[in-house]
Amino acid sequence: MQNRVKPFPTRAAALAQLSAQTWDLVVIGGGISGAGVAQQAARRGWSVLLLEQRDFAWGTSSRSSKLVHGGLRYLKEGDIKTTLHSVRERQRLLHEAPGLVEPQSFLFADCPGRKPGRWLMQTGLVVYDLMAGQRSHFYADLATTQMLAPGLAPPGLRGALVFPDAKTDDARLVWRVLLEAQRDGATLLNYMAVQSLQTANGKVTGVVAQDTLTGEMHTLQARAVVNATGAWSPITASFAGMSPSNARVRPGKGIHVVYDRRLSNYAISASAIDGRQVFLEPWQNMTIVGTTDDDYYGDLDDVRATSEEVRYLVQGVARVFPAIRSARAIGTYAGVRPTLHTFGKYEDDLSRDHKVIDHAPHGAPNVYSMIGGKLASYRLFAEDMVDVLAQRFDLGVHTTTH
Repeated sequence: MQNRVKPFPTRAAALAQLSAQTWDLVVIGGGISGAGVAQQAARRGWSVLLLEQRDFAWGTSSRSSKLVHGGLRYLKEGDIKTTLHSVRERQRLLHEAPGLVEPQSFLFADCPGRKPGRWLMQTGLVVYDLMAGQRSHFYADLATTQMLAPGLAPPGLRGALVFPDAKTDDARLVWRVLLEAQRDGATLLNYMAVQSLQTANGKVTGVVAQDTLTGEMHTLQARAVVNATGAWSPITASFAGMSPSNARVRPGKGIHVVYDRRLSNYAISASAIDGRQVFLEPWQNMTIVGTTDDDYYGDLDDVRATSEEVRYLVQGVARVFPAIRSARAIGTYAGVRPTLHTFGKYEDDLSRDHKVIDHAPHGAPNVYSMIGGKLASYRLFAEDMVDVLAQRFDLGVHTTTH
């Protein structure tokens, strides 16, 4: 007899059980960070409830550059740890999720005046390869470069460095992680907006959430609450009456321009007029050009590309790939990254490392925020968060009745 997969509960069934138990963990936010925590916690046998106020992956996690990359440019800043973790996680995802996470080769044009220059770039790639445990970059001469990427034509082109990274459908990756969490027992509900935190005897004991489809309010009991709302973290933290600055988020806006056809089979690394890195990337049967990285102070629910930002990207890519100027752009998309707050640093130099914030010193025991991080290393971030919870609440691997 074949084993039958137990069907996932319907939304009505999930809603019916919300108030019937005390959850080990309530996760606020249905992006990649929240999905990762729900997955890791459910694997340990905890009772986990994840709440998202919109569609899963609606925010930053569906508006990325679609790249699962090691962050080669972070080496320039001396951020060895972030690069190492990202490279190793990239390799793991390529192995564990073939078809969803796919290889994507990049070309770095070798031409006069190009920074960081062939030899410095090649040194970085040697380190990149060592981190990945394989030698995979090479130098292509002019003829080979023109064959690989006919549109690559900066003045004085001599050849190109070719190196591997990876890409994914970011929203589909979130959904895969969520489904794995649900398979392991987590309860997932979107269109559930957390309105406030419940407190008793000086501790947070749960949340009050509203079903935005019906308006119904639900009071939920929990041993711990994780704020995994990314750039929205200061807003979520304010539910506990804390200053938003306690969440230490520096929102960084990134925009992308989408073109109607594939202009190159290789991703092209370029530099904008101010020296910051931009790129051209094949995406399905289209092309994506990205990305900006600027401080953002506007409405997080309504992030849009401006004509100046589009011009900045196109000019940067056109310096090495002139054909972009005659290609047909069909749209833009924009998102906000939850980078770690750092005073005085240039946006492009901000760390993509992650940090777990304990809100107990700020009047909200049992509440934690996840700040920073990047798509490639979501699992490590989730493991760090769950390890903190396990130590704080003395939770080991156990079985909970759902």
